[in-house]
Amino acid sequence: MSQSLNSNDSMTEQGTSITRSVDVAIVGAGFAGLYLLQKFRQMGLSAQVFEAGDGVGGTWYWNRYPGARCDAESMAYSYSFSPELEQEWEWTERYATQAEILRYINHVADRFELWSDIKLETRVTHVNYSDESHRWSVKTDKGDEVDAQFCIMATGCLSTPQIPNITNLNDFAGPTYYASQWPHEGVDFTDKTVGIVGTGSSAIQAIPVIAQQAKHLTVFQRTPNFSVPANNAPLDPKWVEGYKKNYPDHREDYRLDRVSSFGDLMIPDEYRGMSETMITSVPIEEARETMERYWQFGGAKFIGAFIDTMVSEEANAIVADFVREKIRQTVDDPAVADLLSPMTYPIGTKRICVDSNYFETFNRANVSIVDVATNPIETVTANGLRTTADEYEFDILVLATGFDAMTGSLLKMNITGVDGLSLKDKWAEGPKSYLGLGVHGFPNMFTITGPGSPSVLSNMIVSIEQHIEWICEFIASMRDNGTDYFEVDSAAEEQWVEHVNEVAAATLFPKAGSWYMGANIPGKPRIFMPYAGGVAPYRELCDDVAADHYRGFNIA
Repeated sequence: MSQSLNSNDSMTEQGTSITRSVDVAIVGAGFAGLYLLQKFRQMGLSAQVFEAGDGVGGTWYWNRYPGARCDAESMAYSYSFSPELEQEWEWTERYATQAEILRYINHVADRFELWSDIKLETRVTHVNYSDESHRWSVKTDKGDEVDAQFCIMATGCLSTPQIPNITNLNDFAGPTYYASQWPHEGVDFTDKTVGIVGTGSSAIQAIPVIAQQAKHLTVFQRTPNFSVPANNAPLDPKWVEGYKKNYPDHREDYRLDRVSSFGDLMIPDEYRGMSETMITSVPIEEARETMERYWQFGGAKFIGAFIDTMVSEEANAIVADFVREKIRQTVDDPAVADLLSPMTYPIGTKRICVDSNYFETFNRANVSIVDVATNPIETVTANGLRTTADEYEFDILVLATGFDAMTGSLLKMNITGVDGLSLKDKWAEGPKSYLGLGVHGFPNMFTITGPGSPSVLSNMIVSIEQHIEWICEFIASMRDNGTDYFEVDSAAEEQWVEHVNEVAAATLFPKAGSWYMGANIPGKPRIFMPYAGGVAPYRELCDDVAADHYRGFNIA
């Protein structure tokens, strides 16, 4: 391979389309896409970013539903690459709202002058590898054609909505809103009757907010979810000042799993170290006291209060019983409390939700719940929807039915690799990758937080930065050695997939029909997609691969 890595950066305007030759094509302008662009500029490489939305932000651009906020604490759900950025940005709450996160990521694009290499409102339609030139061709719905040495998929894990398989979905005469594609101007629910389908994380955040405004809200639930209180609060400026003085140490704690992936930055000293204990090794009353303290503190850290929760059915049952008891204590109607109490899967095997007054909302006179597991939805009607037991009418329909997680966006883009192999065919029996970073048969292509990496089981920003920094070091090594081509070794890929499955099998994760398994998508292969071994062990594995001359990558 003799193609120069520093390809000629030429661009010609063709109306609203561009033709450009660059070093790197990047798909997606969320947290990953922006950091990639910043890093490649620092390396002296040219890059072009394509983004389907008319603004940057990825997940936080699209998900504007009522109550949308992050379930990782704001001081940690942020970039660590710039000490100046860390110090100058002021978060206002423990858990930031969607609007605040979007302001932050726009500030980043402004501060680092990233806009000139980002093309918005442009959806990638074809990504094709050339066996002759050993380069990638990226085409869009706007007629763009970009030729690149490397192609990096920064498309996000939760970016392709799951369209529910409900008969006559388009027959509803009133407005229908998807939680994952919420109108930017917002929705006024005042004096409106509303039906919402789904009780996943998005719905759990939206339901309390909609209920405060709507005349009546009917919740259609198939599977209840475990949720813990956020106990969100404004950040204390004095605490923030002290925290910022030790920002590097806090960042290292997250990278090395010394603290929870989702949040315990503000956790009092007496809480720390508890997660090193097995719940089955302490008296039940002591265990309950510990869980109560974590419950009152709030946040997803609750699920990691004991180290055996996700590996022992006995331990898991104790934690699940505690949460179900909390639900029964909160919800006035015992029958409704029973409906809201998950019984069919271990706690934590579906992503634990973090809420603000979710269960309390079902005590409101203007909120009702319908069990569609017992009485499935038959059809959408002009005025609402009909189950096998009854018919319901409302003014507005909200669909909070989740995502085609981790693989959905990638498989929509018609990606083809060596000999025209499509990624869709490659992954027909489930996604295969090496480290969640590369795929055999698709040279010079990287995926950010792809299947086979910790991704959705971690603080996404921590995992995004680790992937990007590792990729950039890999490319820098190639430049130093005069090489410009790599392909994942097929044996290394198979071994990694086997390892990911072995790690998952040692936990309780496979016991739930979750989107981690692709179980929410009809016909999608059932395979546990994230790496459950933890952020720190995964980082060590990646570093070991790099130290061993990028073992598992054939480089030329």
